[in-house]
Formats: sequence, C-alpha cells, structure tokens
Amino acid sequence: MAEAGDERSGTAQERVSPAELFTEVIAQGLLTLARGRDLLDRCLTEEQSVDDFGFDPELTDEMILAPFRPLYEKYFRVTVEGLENVPGEGGALVVANHSGTLPLDALMLQVALRDRHPAHRALRLLAADLVFDLPVLRTLARRAGHTQARMDNALRLLERGELVGVMPEGYKGLGKPFAERYRLRRFGRGGFAAAALRTGRPIVPCAVVGAEEIYPMVADARPLARLLGLPYFPITPTFPLLGPLGAIPLPTKWTIRFGTPLPTDHYAQDSLDDPMFVHKISDEVRDTVQDMLTEMVRERRSLFG
Repeated sequence: MAEAGDERSGTAQERVSPAELFTEVIAQGLLTLARGRDLLDRCLTEEQSVDDFGFDPELTDEMILAPFRPLYEKYFRVTVEGLENVPGEGGALVVANHSGTLPLDALMLQVALRDRHPAHRALRLLAADLVFDLPVLRTLARRAGHTQARMDNALRLLERGELVGVMPEGYKGLGKPFAERYRLRRFGRGGFAAAALRTGRPIVPCAVVGAEEIYPMVADARPLARLLGLPYFPITPTFPLLGPLGAIPLPTKWTIRFGTPLPTDHYAQDSLDDPMFVHKISDEVRDTVQDMLTEMVRERRSLFG
C-alpha cells in the first residue's frame, strides 16, 4: 500500500503506453501469484474473511487492488482533490457519479481512498446484483469489501463505522451514450440518502472526471445484451471491431474530487420517515455532484493532458 500523498496526488505521474501498462499489470500479477498459493486460495474460497460480508483487507491490498494500481498511477494518472473532506474514522457515505462502460471508476475510487487518504480508508462499495450472480466475480467482490446494494447492508456498514461508497446512477450511468457524458442520470429512489439519515452519518459528494471517455459508447446492441443477460452491450469505435484490443481503455487523465460533507445527524426523527424529505436530500446531493462535474470539465485543459 502506497504512502499517503497530498490531496492533488497523481499530477506528476508520467503517461505510459498500453503495451507498457499491459506488461506491468502482468508482471504485478505474476509477483502476486509468486507470494504463494495461500493468497489465491483465500481469493477463491469463502474462508478466512474478516467480517460477515466476506471482506479481507490484506487480500484486497496485496492481490485484488494490485493490478489496478498501475492503471491508477501511470495510465490514468489520477489526481485526487479534497481528501480532507473524507473523515479519517467513523461511518460516512461517499456518493459518486458512475460512467465509463466498465466500472473502472469504482475501482479507481477504491484505490484513491486506500492509498492516498491519510487514514488509508477501505471503501466498502455497494454493488449491483449482477456482480453477485457470477461465482468467481462474486467471491472477489466480497473479498474486496463490496456488498449488494441493499438498505440493510448499507445500514449495518454505516452503523459499524465503515466508509461506504455508492454510485446511485447504477447501470444507467455506467452504460450511457458518449453524447450524454457528464450529465447525471437519476439517483435511483434515494435509498442512499435514507441510509445516511437513519444512521446520522455524513454524505460526501464525489465527482469523477475522465472515466466518461475511456470507452466512448456510440451505440447499445440491446438484442445482444438481452441474449447475454446484460444491462447493455456497448458499441465503441474500437469494440467489437478490434476484438480484444478494443477492450483497451483510452489513456485519459482522471480527476477525483471529494466535496464538502453534508451532515445528516441534525434532522428531526419524523423527517426520516418522510419520502419527500428523503428525495429532497437525494436531489440535493445529485445537484452538488452535477455542479462539481460541470466545474471540473470546464477547468480541464484536455482529455489526455
């Protein structure tokens, strides 16, 4: 795990080519496997979890996140801003936009908080049900601290003082067309706001810029998506035309910004049971994230700079 840097960490990283990145990812994977069969066994079995969700911090640091660190540091050259807005301890809910066709933004967010936050916080992401329908992916997700996006799971994690992450746009944000980039979709039914309100935990708005352009989605092959049981099947300028090569993301420059936390521990109890009030808080967070995105896109010098 890397040492904590300043809040604008990543700005000095040099860009690497896809070939160099692929080589480094493979090398990192081989080094990880060389540590022994124990890590691999722990990764693929249901044993030796630290909590009842299946989270294994050591395995997450040393195996699951390891291949994504070269992406974070050298390919996307992620800059992180506003880390002081993320509490160093105690429960909090990080609410971020979701985009990019594949959920690399969620993993980059996890790396940023684990490696760059002064308290090296583990982000417990609330993930879609599809993640837990696939056997190997399900186990890896649980080992990395992810859990199904359900109210009871969110409440339990927040009450025990975990840092919880949610991307309320879900697949509608992840699979939106390139023409609608950086325009937020609906934030679901506001369940994340209800969880924060019930536990009195702060909501930290988060905006990610750079992920929208890694796989410019120009069309959605919906019949094929239905056939495969997927929420969408992306058509990009390089995929599926170039086959596996089309799955290589563009090396855009990323920025992750954490905004001012929204406290929730001062509201009257009767407000928490009012659906209209919960939606109001949800909309307020969505508007904040949208404003952050708009400002960041305006400030950006170039896609790759």
